[in-house]
Amino acid sequence: MNRAAIYHRPMSEYCHGLDEKHIVYRLRCAKGDLERVTLSYGDTACRVTPIIFTTLEMELAASDEHHDYWEVCVESEYNRVYYYFTLYGRDGEWTYYYGGELTNALVDERSEYFKLPYNHRADIAAVPDWARDALVYNIFPDSFASAKGFIPGSGLELDYCGEASRSRLGGTLDGVAANAGYIRELGFNCVYLNPIFAAGEYHKYDTLDYMHADPCFGGDAAFRRMVDALHREGLRVIIDGVFNHCGWRFWAFEDVVRNQEKSKYRDWFYGLEFPVERPADPEAYPTYATYAYERMMPKLNTANPQVRDYLCGVGRYWIEEFGVDGWRLDVASEVDDGFWRAFRAACKAAKPDALLIGEVWETARHWLEGDMFDSTMNYDFRRHCLRFFARGELDAAGFAARCCGMLMRYKKQMAGVQLNLLDSHDVPRFLTLCGGDRRRYKLAALFMFGFVGMPMLFYGDELGLSGLKELDYRAPMPWGGGDSELLGFIKRAARLRNEHAALRRGDFRVSHARGGLMVYERRLGAERVTIALNASDKAEALPDIAGKPLWADGLCEGSLSPWGFAVCE
Repeated sequence: MNRAAIYHRPMSEYCHGLDEKHIVYRLRCAKGDLERVTLSYGDTACRVTPIIFTTLEMELAASDEHHDYWEVCVESEYNRVYYYFTLYGRDGEWTYYYGGELTNALVDERSEYFKLPYNHRADIAAVPDWARDALVYNIFPDSFASAKGFIPGSGLELDYCGEASRSRLGGTLDGVAANAGYIRELGFNCVYLNPIFAAGEYHKYDTLDYMHADPCFGGDAAFRRMVDALHREGLRVIIDGVFNHCGWRFWAFEDVVRNQEKSKYRDWFYGLEFPVERPADPEAYPTYATYAYERMMPKLNTANPQVRDYLCGVGRYWIEEFGVDGWRLDVASEVDDGFWRAFRAACKAAKPDALLIGEVWETARHWLEGDMFDSTMNYDFRRHCLRFFARGELDAAGFAARCCGMLMRYKKQMAGVQLNLLDSHDVPRFLTLCGGDRRRYKLAALFMFGFVGMPMLFYGDELGLSGLKELDYRAPMPWGGGDSELLGFIKRAARLRNEHAALRRGDFRVSHARGGLMVYERRLGAERVTIALNASDKAEALPDIAGKPLWADGLCEGSLSPWGFAVCE
């Protein structure tokens, strides 16, 4: 038994409440090292000594490259728990594990065991229930549609309170509204829009005014019409909150440039060095902190109580005034924790089931304890899919290991609402990185629709949009054209997910991963859906898969052809 690999931590992703009656327990060990693990738990206030323990078998829930993860979800009346594990090695060795120690003896002193002090409702990481069923369609407003023929045209430059506001392709919020039915027909039930605030550049990440929609997009009236149109189609609305930084023409920064050290807003910004000047040279390093040395985006000091209160008011305003259903939060990992806790409290007070999604490109455990975000953008999902489906750098075993590792690093409820994506406005189109091979793209998309978390599709992916550079992957939506066969595939994948609760809410188990063939199961109660994917250039023999085929391509006499798939129930 490899004792050095055994790990558990109370009050973490290894022990957490799903609700007041259900607690998840996990244990990590070396891969292939244990053949059986049990959990024994009891009431911390048990009136007899030794404590009366109840013992349950744990299940091997996941394996990454180096570890196995054992898991059990306990339904119990106890909300304050002492517990320990019993580990049985494949080599015949066994041990108890509690209090961070491995031992062959139990003790009467209850305080030596692992402890969950209280599964308090206020501390349980609660996520909006609707998010578990969400299929998210991501729209870059400038590129999607205009009200005139629903086709983006030429850009605009409009005056906004004395400052220039620009667009590139002329997409509008009325254009989004006009296509609400199209999005719903695709099978999606949630729309995430990149920034709509009044801003200078076409991308709208350089905010001029947080309280109004951009005039190039149609302003506040158009935003209200769009939200109403989307809601009528049963589509929830997520908007982009750019609170790490603002635009260099934002009114508070204007005051700093005008009044320098005397500005009452000098403490609204990070790292000011006087005199504060806006450099004309785009390669110059400004005398103020910015986002990624981008001179037009000064960094806000979100720890300042005035800034915090102002931006929390922004969060409430768009929920209360326009009825938006949540926020995607830009550059979330560079903003202080205290601000996000305050922002969460403000938004949840306005709408308890508002969804908060942080833009975190790295492992996001720190932000997903339940006091900041409900979800994060899962760029790790994209990275693993690139290496398996697009580039062939991983085999099925390596890909499965990384996917299982993603699930085990977060609390179970948080893993269930991660925003899984293949591409976005910040990265090249996935189809392009597949070398234009639609077989590879379709397998990756099917996996996304069948994996744990919220699938997110970037506008136009369903029609075969491609692009390696920024202006290309933010290209106009190809209305009236594009790849109709790929469109049909995405519709069917979305319908499959919508029709099977197991694909939205079920557990994930890999049953086979070898060569290019990966077979996994989603299960919820009595419902089982099995998906087999062959991401290779050779036919792969399938293991026995129970159930009837729901959808298949390349399934023939117990094998899958190259880049084929099978979905069975």
